[in-house]
Amino acid sequence: QVQLVESGGGLVQAGGSLRLSCVASGRTFDHTAMAWFRQAPEKEREFVAAIRWSGTTHYADSVKGRFTISRDNAKNTMLLQMNSVKPDDTAVYSCAAEPTDWNLTSPRAYKYWGQGTQVTVSS
Repeated sequence: QVQLVESGGGLVQAGGSLRLSCVASGRTFDHTAMAWFRQAPEKEREFVAAIRWSGTTHYADSVKGRFTISRDNAKNTMLLQMNSVKPDDTAVYSCAAEPTDWNLTSPRAYKYWGQGTQVTVSS
């Protein structure tokens, strides 16, 4: 059974940092893309960042320069380093894996999802 489990969320002050982890089990994802999405209350799920198997990264404009996505294929793990966080970053952050089409920014593209971890940024 494939599972993606996120951790690292919590409460942080604006300007602070958090590091989210996504650990995969049940199979390896070293030859596919993985991504982070987030969903704030009463808003649609939105793309945050993606990383291809090659290591190429893509970021939403809203997080570019502040967040860094990375992966450790040996540990079947993906990370999201969040720096200079803002109250607008408050959301449930979920990891996703194995896109089935070319659009890495679309949540509909991904086959596997984690349950999510809450990130709350206080002002």
